[in-house]
Amino acid sequence: MRVDPFVATHEPSGAWAPSPPPPPRLLDQVRAALRARHYSRSTERAYVRWICRFVRHHGKRHPAEMGESEITAFLSSLAVKQRVSSSTQNQALSALLFLYREVLRIELPWMDRIVRAKTPARLPVVLTRSEVRAVLERTNGTPKLMVSLLYGAGLRLMECCRLRIKDVDFATSEITVRGGKGDRDRRTILPSTLREELRTHVATVQHTHAGDLVRGAGWVELPNALDRKYPNAGREWPWQWVFPATRHYRDTTTGQIRRHHLHESVLQRAFREAALAARIAKPATCHTLRHSFATHLLEDGYDIRTIQELLGHRDVSTTMIYTHVLNRGGRGVRSPMDRS
Repeated sequence: MRVDPFVATHEPSGAWAPSPPPPPRLLDQVRAALRARHYSRSTERAYVRWICRFVRHHGKRHPAEMGESEITAFLSSLAVKQRVSSSTQNQALSALLFLYREVLRIELPWMDRIVRAKTPARLPVVLTRSEVRAVLERTNGTPKLMVSLLYGAGLRLMECCRLRIKDVDFATSEITVRGGKGDRDRRTILPSTLREELRTHVATVQHTHAGDLVRGAGWVELPNALDRKYPNAGREWPWQWVFPATRHYRDTTTGQIRRHHLHESVLQRAFREAALAARIAKPATCHTLRHSFATHLLEDGYDIRTIQELLGHRDVSTTMIYTHVLNRGGRGVRSPMDRS
């Protein structure tokens, strides 16, 4: 007999009760655990992807039935057969450890025996000041303003895309980065050369937002479930994106007509095309501008602690990698061959 899960069934005790709901799928449990701990959406996508690959690698066995040997075999396959980088291998391991510890609640001695791949020390790719100018000269419109902020304020790609109106302080020439890497807030500089251009851009965004409100739209996504605490905040001006997308979308949960921030791929494409047009031979990306920001500040004589705060590094040792600039040019060591 076919049983409808939404219809009450008769139990042996004689009590009528609905059938219990099925347990959540493993990946849904993973997503819920990540969101409860405020992991970023990009980390969520990466962890879910690695867990899927791990399960498929072992013939779709449930992770609860596997352990140290299966994880080691999977990581070895990534390193030997697929030749992934050490950082990629370590990300896969982090995803699996999160699965076992936080989702499956399995704490076994073998977890501490799994060795992370050693990440080689690499010097950051840095553009010269003239190369930065060459890239900026070959961009235009909103992407040019965003590229300028990546370099001028030392922002990460997504930090720039996710800037909100309330995070830009024209009076103090500061930008507040909310929920940066490691979910940390920080303040950095708003370059004076960009202040008026950004102010004009914000005025245009405000005009667009006013039109959206008239048409019953004007909503944006809010962080940390603030929409439940402040139901109307999603339409208020301070919460709007500094760089909104050109199109609307309807949120499937609330029915609100929203704008997302400009997608990061727009900025990545603009930078890549500009770097190619400028004939820059270095393997530069948008993140290279952040490296260049730190390096050029150090060249200008700013102390490492100040640069650490502007970059939002937890440990100054992370910032110390930029001291490589002290070993070149007039401030560096002279080769004995250069002595007369």
